[in-house]
Amino acid sequence: MGRVGIILAALAATFGASVAQAQAGDLNPQSIDAAFAQDGAAIAERLGVTADAAAHQLRLQADSVAATDALADRYAERLAGIAVLHQPDFAIRILLTGNEPIADTTLVVDGEAVPVRFATGAAATRLALVQAISAHQAEIRASLLTPPGLGVDPRTGELVAVVARRDVEREGATALRDRLATLAGVPVRLRVIDQPELDMSGIAGGTRVTGSVPGDPHRYLCTAGFVVTDGQRTALSTAAHCPDTLSTRDADGQETVLPFVGQWGWGNQDVQVNASPLPLPPTFYTDAARTISRPVTAARARAGMRAGDVVCHRGERTGYSCSEVELTDFAPAGDLCGGACLPTWTTVAGPICKSGDSGSPVFLGTVAYGILKGGSYRADGSCAFWFYMSTDYLPTGWQLLTAPVQPVVPVVAAEHISDLAVNSP
Repeated sequence: MGRVGIILAALAATFGASVAQAQAGDLNPQSIDAAFAQDGAAIAERLGVTADAAAHQLRLQADSVAATDALADRYAERLAGIAVLHQPDFAIRILLTGNEPIADTTLVVDGEAVPVRFATGAAATRLALVQAISAHQAEIRASLLTPPGLGVDPRTGELVAVVARRDVEREGATALRDRLATLAGVPVRLRVIDQPELDMSGIAGGTRVTGSVPGDPHRYLCTAGFVVTDGQRTALSTAAHCPDTLSTRDADGQETVLPFVGQWGWGNQDVQVNASPLPLPPTFYTDAARTISRPVTAARARAGMRAGDVVCHRGERTGYSCSEVELTDFAPAGDLCGGACLPTWTTVAGPICKSGDSGSPVFLGTVAYGILKGGSYRADGSCAFWFYMSTDYLPTGWQLLTAPVQPVVPVVAAEHISDLAVNSP
């Protein structure tokens, strides 16, 4: 085998695909059905349902997004949050401000009736909660011993302050909560975490990548995320806090260098782009052993994220797992974004996260959601939650490389939404 063949083989082993393998037919990325089946099996126990039921719910989750986006627009002036419910059956819950009731209704998604349950009485809209974080973050940070994480919980309509135990012990939980609520002008709930949020330094996102920092003899591990393109080149995305120049190594020790293109790590971004010497396909690994690859067929916008949405990730240190979204608008603690972070990140309820998962792909089925940035840990070292950057914030000029698929239009009964517009206040 010539050097070009060796490089192709190395890339295939590392990235889960190569053009040569695809043409040869020995690479078969998962189908959409198989992807949902795998994700359903991974989340079933956590949701308390069978693997088949979980896979079915994930289909409903994906195909109900357009309908809940429309409902969010309909009730924008009162919207405090939208959440996905998995028990006793799949349903949507919409929390509104004010006390004027809205009658429950149903959406028909993929031929199935999905209950939509309205709750009222929230004290602040989601927009007001996000604006409170932006307006008062600096003042809140300055008033505490440890700068907190701040996020929006769409299930309760509260600003969640992820605070250090020493701040609670110094001030008292009730006094601290009430003071922050008065300062921000919105309801506040405290969540005590024993260790602060940390970037998950290391390299691998779908695949293992390593690099070093000038003057430091250590090699650092990260996870490569999704394949991106500027229209001329293909490249790998990962986290900006990973080393600049990265490389991969195959089982025979053949190293492939991934030249540094650029990094963006301020406010709402933590993303780096490293070029590939050869074209890459739009696939990513999903299993710990890097034997199962999936095509990327689309991206999920951050604006439509709902509490309770299930997402998955595949990190080099922790492998593959799935869990539910908790906070949809989150500003991580400390100065992880070249200073204070903006409330544009999304948190996920563990159950596992470790250093080395930085940059890893966050997804459901064949849809890309984002790139994992960091996590927060309990005193025993277990993962309290992890958080990711939406693919909305890929750097200007770069976009996801996607695989062509036959379009499938979700079966959502639009007349139900129209009826709401006519019959609801």
